[in-house]
Amino acid sequence: MCVQWNLQPNIIEDRSFSIITDEAGPHDWNPEEWAVIQRMVHTSADFDYVINTVISPGAIKAGVEAIGDGSSIVTDTKMALCGISTARLSSYGNRLICLIDDERTQRRARESGGTRAMAAVDLVYDLFFREAQDGGIWVVGNAPTALFRLLEKLAQEPERPRPRLIVGLPVGFVNASESKEALGASPYPHISNRGRKGGSNVAASVINALARLANARDKN
Repeated sequence: MCVQWNLQPNIIEDRSFSIITDEAGPHDWNPEEWAVIQRMVHTSADFDYVINTVISPGAIKAGVEAIGDGSSIVTDTKMALCGISTARLSSYGNRLICLIDDERTQRRARESGGTRAMAAVDLVYDLFFREAQDGGIWVVGNAPTALFRLLEKLAQEPERPRPRLIVGLPVGFVNASESKEALGASPYPHISNRGRKGGSNVAASVINALARLANARDKN
């Protein structure tokens, strides 16, 4: 078999999205929702996201507006942070925040006996959202405890600024699915999925898709 492998990046991407569209078949997603889900499938090669993704009413609009307004973007892992395309955010001035490896996060986790992911949520609020009016975009692609802690903190401390959007795609066998169910029951705009699948790369792809939509909106 002769494989044409030395292709230009744009050709690879165009072919990939054509394959995704063909293999996904008919669906009920609107064009903006589909733009996000295509990115998720493109990143993971997993067509389950066509069926199992959950997008709350108004979540796409909320995410695009938050990016366009320069809202801070908080991630639970460095992998998610590195997966976000800063080029598409450059004109908006979004601050990218990940405190999972911060020494203060590690100290809080040791003192509390909780996970670093939980401690990082608390530290982000203390450092960046104590006085802020904008609660930012939260991107959870790994740790269910980060998502549970975020929801708990918002319920316990109503004076805290509310997130503009929560991307909740933690992956794993312990409480990943349950944390997404809790997010689905919350009042916050969210993009998530059902089940154990997820990951930092997929969570980052959602932000990249929203940034593309923001860029396209601003060109019109």
